[in-house]
Amino acid sequence: MLLTRRGVHFAELQQRLEVSRATLHRDLRELRECLQVPILFDREQGRYRIDRSVERHALPGLWFSPAEIHALLSTQQLLGSIDGSGVLAEQIAPLRQRLLGLLESCGGDVADIFWRVRILGSAPRQCNPMFFQTIAAALMERRRLLLTYAARSDGQITQREVSPQRLVHYRDNWYLDAWCHLREELRSFSVDAIQTASVVDTGAVDIEEAVLDQVLSSGYGIFSGPAEHLAVLVFSIHRARWVASERWHPQQHGEFLPDGRYQLCVPYSQDPELIMDILKHGPDCEVVAPAELRAKVVGLLKAAAGRYGDE
Repeated sequence: MLLTRRGVHFAELQQRLEVSRATLHRDLRELRECLQVPILFDREQGRYRIDRSVERHALPGLWFSPAEIHALLSTQQLLGSIDGSGVLAEQIAPLRQRLLGLLESCGGDVADIFWRVRILGSAPRQCNPMFFQTIAAALMERRRLLLTYAARSDGQITQREVSPQRLVHYRDNWYLDAWCHLREELRSFSVDAIQTASVVDTGAVDIEEAVLDQVLSSGYGIFSGPAEHLAVLVFSIHRARWVASERWHPQQHGEFLPDGRYQLCVPYSQDPELIMDILKHGPDCEVVAPAELRAKVVGLLKAAAGRYGDE
C-alpha cells in the first residue's frame, strides 16, 4: 500500500490489515528500524508514505542503497571465488540476479564488479554439490547422516553414521566436523572424500561449542586434537618479515630474534600438515624443537635431495 500510493492514513491501514493500533504501530516501527524501510509520517496530510528522496531499492523484506548493492555483489563475487567446487552456485545465482536487476535499475555498472574483485584458490578439491546440500540440510535440521567415506590416509572405505556439528571452509576446501558414532569421538571429514550421503531420521547428538573448539580447533590445521606439542621454528632474515605477518595458529607466539631472524612457536597435535608448511619454506625455515619433528623434517629434506642424485 505504501509503495503503490502517495500516502495512506493510519485508520485505513488499521482497517485494511485488521489489526489493533498497538500492532500497527509496532509493525511500522519494525519496518523502519529493522528492515530500514524509509517510512515517513506526513503531518500536513496525516498520512504515512515512503520517502522517495532516499535511494533505496527493495528486496522482499530488505531495502538496499546502490552502495549496499555494490557491496553485496562484491561479497557474492568473493564467495563465488572461494567456492571453487561450485557447491553453492545454485543457491547464490537467484540472489545474484535480483541484485543485478536492482543495480541496473538505478543506473549502476555491474560489469565493473566482476573483473575488479578476484580470488584465486590454491588447490580446491572438487565436491559433489548434491552431497554438500544433503550435509547442509542435515546440519541445519539437526539430523544424523549416513556417509560412505574414503579415508585420504590409506584409501579405506567405511560407512559412518555421524551427527554433523558444523561445516568448515579451510584452505580452499570444505570439512565437516561431526560426532562419529562408529569411532565414538569427534572427527573432521573432508567433504570431497564423501562418496555417498543420506539423512537419517534420527536426531543428531549436539556437542557443546567449547568442546568442539577444544578438540578440533586446538591442534594445527585439519589434523586437530588436543595440542600436545609445541613446534619452535626459526625463519631466516629474508623470510622473517613475511612470516611475522602470517597467522599459522590462533595460539601462536612469535618474536624477532636479536640477529633479525624470526622465531615462531606453534602448538600442534599431529604433524603432517605442519610439516608441509615447514617444507614450503625450504632452507629459510629451521625446526628447533621438538627433536622428533626436527628429525622428520631432516629425513624428508634428505630424501628430496636424494631424488636429484648428484645434480
